[in-house]
Amino acid sequence: MATPSFSVSGVQTATQPIIVAKDLGKTYRSGKLEVPALRKVSFSADPGEFVAVVGPSGSGKSTLFYVLGGLTQATSGSLFIDGAEFSKLSDIERTRMRRSRIGFVFQRFNLLPTLTAMGNIEIAHDIANLGAAEKKPLDRALLEHLADLMGIRGRLHHRPSELSGGEQQRVAIARALITRPSIVLADEPTGNLDTKNSDAVLEMLRRSSRELNQTVLMITHNPEAAQIADRILYMRDGEIKHIEKGTGAVVHED
Repeated sequence: MATPSFSVSGVQTATQPIIVAKDLGKTYRSGKLEVPALRKVSFSADPGEFVAVVGPSGSGKSTLFYVLGGLTQATSGSLFIDGAEFSKLSDIERTRMRRSRIGFVFQRFNLLPTLTAMGNIEIAHDIANLGAAEKKPLDRALLEHLADLMGIRGRLHHRPSELSGGEQQRVAIARALITRPSIVLADEPTGNLDTKNSDAVLEMLRRSSRELNQTVLMITHNPEAAQIADRILYMRDGEIKHIEKGTGAVVHED
């Protein structure tokens, strides 16, 4: 799909978007009741771009997250991830793409309590290899780079209960990045953190987009936290109401 992309400044570039959403709609049904969660959502994102999605509860942010991550299918419209149309992939193909191309960072960390930080990162690599025709060895050089980037090198052999909230979230980010995904989806990654750790996590996400050329989409209810992004998509009632530039600066949350 030949879709032009635009830089933050509005100047057209030759970069092929890695995400192209066109008129995405998602309706949940319960008996005769229909609840539209997404209404004709259209946007694109380039490789290495940091996009924040902002809106109040019920605005459709999380539903968009699930659709982009292949966790649920849109009711209407089209979604292309790295040139492949999600709706035309089989369940197995979508699962493989999700494992190899998309990394997830959640508000609640979702670390396995019985494993060390290292074990939580390694298991993400093992899961990505499930069903792969050719098993890829764990990239130790990348693991060491991520440990340094996230500031957790000295904490890799600690279990989650022995880590602070900020350290757990940084481990979760390293886990999301260890498979070298093209896209990182972060759902309220600073929601359970204090100001200092929130700033650190936001900076880590920005560095992953800049240094690893990964496209980061961060969902947040906080417009101030979103300012670190290249672009900010404001959602309400299942629609993107407007898009603006971010400042690229880490700011404090209330």
